[in-house]
Amino acid sequence: MSETPAPTPAAARQRIIAGILFMCGGGLLFPVMSGFAKFLGEDGYDSLQISWARAFGHIVYMLLVFVPRFGTQMLRTRRFGTQVFRSLMLFISNLSSFAAITFIPLAKAASITMMAPFFVLPIAWLWLGERTTRGRLLAMAVGFAGVLLVIRPGTELFQWASLLSLLSGLCYAVYQVVTRLISTIDSPETSGFYSSIVGGIGMFAVLPFVWKTPETARDIFYFCSLGVIGGTGHYFVAKALAYAPANIVAPFQYFQLLGSVAIGYLFFGDFPDFLGWIGAATIVAGGLYIGWSQTRKT
Repeated sequence: MSETPAPTPAAARQRIIAGILFMCGGGLLFPVMSGFAKFLGEDGYDSLQISWARAFGHIVYMLLVFVPRFGTQMLRTRRFGTQVFRSLMLFISNLSSFAAITFIPLAKAASITMMAPFFVLPIAWLWLGERTTRGRLLAMAVGFAGVLLVIRPGTELFQWASLLSLLSGLCYAVYQVVTRLISTIDSPETSGFYSSIVGGIGMFAVLPFVWKTPETARDIFYFCSLGVIGGTGHYFVAKALAYAPANIVAPFQYFQLLGSVAIGYLFFGDFPDFLGWIGAATIVAGGLYIGWSQTRKT
């Protein structure tokens, strides 16, 4: 059997560009989902119920949209245990994020979560063999300094919910690396379906204890939208990581930060203060340096 020819440099660049565009698309969708989740949290719905709605809606959405196109074979995975672990990481990330934004502004939460690309760096190095350098490790330290500017521990502006956003970023980084790891084994459609099975199916065990029946048509709309928006966003992420290495496309989720600022201001009247902007800019600068340096020869 002949080997598959290696892609030409032009084809490789096109794949990387496609991966970047898919990651940017996901980054623009997630702030809208977070805005709806914040509305629901402020209306008294438990974070567990919100996370379940996001995950279960994701599963239903994937079944309705992708099974007619790709058939039931998209439900078959050759790495079920890996997919379950990947789904668990996404569920913890979403649960932590939804709990955090009940107490802190969207932009602040998004800024802290943007540490995910920095976490991707050492994890991808250890698991995938994607090389790193001292400069990239220094950029990771700079990004963490930016997080400290955003959360400002030891001051009256510090809230423990900020640590939930940091946990969300860490789990999301693991999720991205495992998605990249399994992208050569399962299709993006298969990975997109399995990404929410832990939250969508496993949460049925605790749902009766936290359930609150939606009271308005607006709340029903928000609950139903979570799965559609999240499902589309994570399908974009799976496509991005199938096209390009995790350490290249991960920094482009910074589009999510811009979207979070816009949604936070338009929906909730929240706007970052000066140090918040400085911290966010520091995080973004460090992450973009990592993305740029990974495209250079090392």
